[in-house]
This record gives sequence, C-alpha cells and structure tokens, in this order.
Amino acid sequence: MVKKMTVPAIRDHKAAQGVDPLVMVTAYDAPGARMVDEAGVDMILVGDSLAMVVLGYENTLQVTVDDIAHHTAAVARTKPQALVVADMPWMSYHVSTEDTLRNAAQLIRAGAGAIKLEGGRRRLPMIEALVAAEIPVMGHVGLTPQSVHAMGGFKVQARNTKAALDLVDAAKALVHAGCFSLVLEGVPAEVAAMVTEAVDVSTIGIGAGPHCDGQVLVFHDVLGIEKRVLPKFVRRYADLHGTGVAALKEFAADVRSGEFPAPQEVYGLCDEVAEELKLYGMG
Repeated sequence: MVKKMTVPAIRDHKAAQGVDPLVMVTAYDAPGARMVDEAGVDMILVGDSLAMVVLGYENTLQVTVDDIAHHTAAVARTKPQALVVADMPWMSYHVSTEDTLRNAAQLIRAGAGAIKLEGGRRRLPMIEALVAAEIPVMGHVGLTPQSVHAMGGFKVQARNTKAALDLVDAAKALVHAGCFSLVLEGVPAEVAAMVTEAVDVSTIGIGAGPHCDGQVLVFHDVLGIEKRVLPKFVRRYADLHGTGVAALKEFAADVRSGEFPAPQEVYGLCDEVAEELKLYGMG
C-alpha cells in the first residue's frame, strides 16, 4: 500500500541524499485527482492556474479563494495518498494578517494539507503568521505569475548576478520563516541549483532545470488537453485534445447518420407491456 505523503516527508526530501526527485502535478477536480494519484505522484497542487486552464481567464489574477476552495474540496474528496497543496490566489495574502489566516483556513477546511503562496521577503510576516497557526506553507519564488504586471510579463527571472544572489537570499529567508518547501519557477538552472544547495528543504522546479529536488507541471499541459502555446519547459506526454475532438466528431457523425444509438444501446419493454400500450395508440 502506498504511504500517505506528509509535510515533514516533503520538507526533508533532498535529491542530494540519493532519493528519487519529488513529483507534483496540478489537479482541479475529482477525476483529475484520481488520475494523478493513481500515477503515483507525491503532491497534487490545486493551482491558481485553474483560472486559465479550467475557467478560461487570460491570467491567474481573476481566480478567488472561493474558487480554489471549491476545487480543493473536489480533489480532497478522492482521499489521495499525495499531499494536497492549495494555491493562495492573488490578494488573498496581500491584505491583513487576520484576512490572510482566514483565507488560508478556508483552504485547509476544504481539504488542503498545505497552502502555497508567491513572493519573497515581503511575504515573511504572513508566512510567519501562517506557520504560527500551524498551517504548512510552501513558498514560490522566481517567476511569480501573480506579479505578471509588475514583472512586465512572464519573463525568466534572476538572469544577472545581483538578481541571482537576491533570489538565493530570499529563498533562505522564506525557509527561515518556516516554509517547508519552495517552488522555483522560471529561473536559470544554475540559479535553481544554488538555491537547492543553499536551503535544507525541498525545492520543486517548473522551468528551473534538473537540479531541483522535484518537478511540477500543469495537468492540462502534460496531457495535451489544450492547444495553447506551451512554455519551453513543458513536455507534452499525450494529445488528449486531439483524441477527444476525434472521438466527439465520430459521435456527432453517428448521431446524424442514425447509427447511434444502436439496438444494444436501447432499453426496451417486454412483449406483453408493448402489446398493452398499443391499445392506447402507442408503439
């Protein structure tokens, strides 16, 4: 039987110790969570990428705490062995400490085992308050999509010496504040390696090269459910969009030609009832 993944297990999981890298994949509903968990991943992220891949928005800024809680609950109901991590959406932890704790508690009550939030040193007071409330926190530095406007777009971060050193220092500060793991997004592989070596908690890369303690990708990207242009770091392992469209076209053609439903796909009456109904002008 697969052992339930826990926050302490994730925190202490360092690839340099010779263990396999951690695997995290997003999921937003029960069927997706079952697929991901059956694949044997270590963590399921109910990400704010929900905004784009499920709800149809252009970026992550439109998703709300209620949205994340709703989808976290759907994932949690499947009782996965993987640790469920829920994203704190934009403006849910940029407010007062009281509101931040309330928003995080809503996600924990929905079924998350931990929450994730973006940003560096500015987030330290909130991280410390969350940890003090015994809410496990995963940090997220580098390219932080919720800062898309401030960053001027989705751009690779920490490409010069100062920015790289600042990122390492920020990562250390987040860990010191209590983060049990860090997502490193959109940074050069060399910088991600520096961060991974500098901190004693696990690092999870997305567009951060092979030297992290684990990797995360979006469910819809891995399975090719959408046709959108993918970032350089995404590898598509299936084309479910193409397969699905082909199947739906075949269904539509069968309906229009009368081939669906076939006799074996139809419920019928016994002969006696069918004869009785004819007396009422039916059948």
